[in-house]
Amino acid sequence: MAVVVWIVEGTWRACVDAARAHTPPDAEIVLLHVTPADVPGAAHGAFAGLLGRGHPAGQRPAEGWGRDPGTRLEHLAAASAEQLLQDAAERLDRPCTRTERTGRVEREVVAEAEGSELLILARDGDRSHLGPHSLGPAARFVVDHAPCPVLLVWPEPPPGLPTMPPPPPHHAP
Repeated sequence: MAVVVWIVEGTWRACVDAARAHTPPDAEIVLLHVTPADVPGAAHGAFAGLLGRGHPAGQRPAEGWGRDPGTRLEHLAAASAEQLLQDAAERLDRPCTRTERTGRVEREVVAEAEGSELLILARDGDRSHLGPHSLGPAARFVVDHAPCPVLLVWPEPPPGLPTMPPPPPHHAP
C-alpha cells in the first residue's frame, strides 16, 4: 500500500498519527512537505527591482545590496522543511520516504499522490466549527482533485455537532 502523508506546520502530528493508526505496518509511506515557490520568488523580484535604482550603471551597489533576500528565504524554507520531515519520520517510527517539493502547494500535493492508494491530510481552515470552512483553499483543492482516496483528519478533537452550520434557507422544513 502506497500512502502519501502531507506534512504541514501545525497539523503534521495528526497526519502522522493517522498514518500509524490507519495503515498497515508494511505500507510504503511518503512524508511530503511542499514549500511554496511564491515567497522567495517575490523577494528575488523585489531585490532585482531595487538593483536598477539608486546608483549609476556600472557602479557597485551599496554594502548589503549584493545579498539577495530570496536566496536566504530559500535556505530558511529548506532547513525548516528538513526539520519538519525529520520530526515527522521520528514520530512515525517506521520506514518511510521523505520528499520535499517546491511550487504551487496544492498542485504539488495532488501530483505526489498520483499512483498512491491513500493521501492523508489535515483540516487547515476554521477548526472551531464543523463544515466546509474547516478546509482552507489548498486543502479544499487537494480534496477535490486527489487522484486517490483521501483520509481527512482533525488536528485536534473536532468541535461538537452544535457547531455545524444551519441548513440553507431553501432546505428549511
